[in-house]
Amino acid sequence: MHAEFDNYAKHYSALLEDPLRDRFANSDFFCTRKLILIREFFHRFGLDSEQSSWVDIGCGQGNLLRLGKAEFGLSTGCDVSPAMLRGCEGLRVLCQEQDDVLPFADGFADFATAVCVYHHVPLSKRSALTREVARVLKPGGTFCIIEHNPVNPVTRMVVKRSPVDVDARLLGIRDTRRLLEEQHFRIAWEQYFLFLPEVLYRRIGIAESCLGRLPLGGQYAVFARAV
Repeated sequence: MHAEFDNYAKHYSALLEDPLRDRFANSDFFCTRKLILIREFFHRFGLDSEQSSWVDIGCGQGNLLRLGKAEFGLSTGCDVSPAMLRGCEGLRVLCQEQDDVLPFADGFADFATAVCVYHHVPLSKRSALTREVARVLKPGGTFCIIEHNPVNPVTRMVVKRSPVDVDARLLGIRDTRRLLEEQHFRIAWEQYFLFLPEVLYRRIGIAESCLGRLPLGGQYAVFARAV
């Protein structure tokens, strides 16, 4: 997987461009929307992000890390692509040499994210990667998987014609839930999002919160606690 993304790194932003995607929102909005969900999770469960350590798995060029690092006591990331990591200047990141082995010690983090990562991970390695996240988290720590929603036809269309998703094998929320539960995670909160384009979200964003259980959003998030 790293070889592909090493090739994409130089023109990664341009490769993500798509008329439907660009009409829906500015690129920055997709990261902002994910950070809003993370904030909501911490608020809902009475957790203090400023006292928490965060690992972003498959961090790419560090867009989400850069946006959210000030909200965490410690933030770091990893990626299998050294070329992508060169875009993480000023961030604490490590190279992940194997798809299913993370470069962190046991019980290293309170919180971990994998944002649109699993659909690039070979099916045979997804369980092992999830097991690695459980190893890296402290007892009671949280793992958040965010993925494209294959039920959404626009999402499927954008993924199908994206050069960076030629290897994509999308997973639905049930697949994600099963991966987590097989490694003894306890599902804490699930949410569909990206129902509204950026312009509407900024005006009536509260409406999207009411739609979070409807399985039609462009993406979904599953937060699960380690035991």
